[in-house]
Amino acid sequence: MRASRLLSVLLLLQNRGRMTARELADELEVSVRTVYRDVEALSAAGVPVYADRGRTGAYQLLGGYRTRLTGLSEEEAQALALAGLPVAATELGLGTVLAAAQLKLHAALPEELRRRASELAERFHVDVPGWHRDIERASALAGVADAVWHARRVRVRYRRWDGSAVDRELDPLGLVLKAGVWYLAARCDGSVRTYRVSRVDALTDLGETFDRPGDFELAEYWRAWSEGFERRLYPETARVRLSPLGRELVPFFLGAVGARALRDAGTRPAPDGWSTVELPVEAGAPALGQLLRFGAELEVLAPPELRHRVSEAVTRMGELYG
Repeated sequence: MRASRLLSVLLLLQNRGRMTARELADELEVSVRTVYRDVEALSAAGVPVYADRGRTGAYQLLGGYRTRLTGLSEEEAQALALAGLPVAATELGLGTVLAAAQLKLHAALPEELRRRASELAERFHVDVPGWHRDIERASALAGVADAVWHARRVRVRYRRWDGSAVDRELDPLGLVLKAGVWYLAARCDGSVRTYRVSRVDALTDLGETFDRPGDFELAEYWRAWSEGFERRLYPETARVRLSPLGRELVPFFLGAVGARALRDAGTRPAPDGWSTVELPVEAGAPALGQLLRFGAELEVLAPPELRHRVSEAVTRMGELYG
C-alpha cells in the first residue's frame, strides 16, 4: 500500500511540477505528516525531491527528473473503463483507484499530449444524474459489483415496488447506471431479469461461482429491456391536438418515449399551428396527470373516457380558482 502511495507522490510531482504538503495530502487522502514521511522515503531512495521552506513552501522534482514506473495494477486497469464516469467509479468504490490509474497514464504521455489531455479535462465534464434526482444510495452496490466481477452466486432480500420483500438466488451478470439509478441484470430461475440495486436490503455470498451465458451481451440486453419497460410504462395511447408550444413541451413532459412518438408521427401542423398526433400515456390516473401538465397547450380528442376525465378535472380546477 505504501509503495503505491510513494509512486503516486512521485507521479503527482512529475505531472504538476510543484505541490504543497497539504495539496498532496488532500489528493492522496492521507495526513500531512504521512506526506512528510513519504517525501523523506523518496529522498532516501535517491529521488531528487526539493522542498521550499516557509509558509509558501512546496515540493518539486529537480532537473526534469522523470520516472517510467507507470505500470497499471489489475484494479486500476478495470477502473479505466469508468474513466468518463468518475461518479460511477466512486459509487463502486473505485474512485481512488481510478485516480491512480489516470495519474499513471498521464505521466506516461509525451509533454504535448499531456498538455492537450489537461486542456480536454478543463473543457468537458460528464454529470451523470438527471436534474430532478441524484444518484440513488444503494448500500449493497459494492457487494453486488464484486459478485458481478467475480461471477459469484448470491442470495438477496429484495424489496419490490409494493413494499413486500422476497428472497432470490441470483447469478449477477452486469450493472447499468441509468439517470442516477443502478440496475442489476441477473439470472434467476433460468431467466435474466432486472433489479433495482437500491432495493436490495441484504446480500449473502453463497460461496460458489457460476458460468456466465456465452451469448449474454449487457448492452444488447439493456436496450431490449428498456424498450419493453417503456412499452409497459406507457401502455395506452391518447389522440391529442398540440399547440406549437405543446409540441416543444412533449420531450419535457413525456420524455424520450413521447419525443419518439412525435417524431415518428411525421404530421405537419395545420394552418393555425396546431397538430393532431397520438401520444403514449400511462394507464389509469397517471395519464390524467401527464396530460394536465400541458395546460391549455394540449386538447385530448380520444379516447372519450380520457377526454371526459380531463374535462372534469379542468372544470374542478376552474371552480377552485374562481
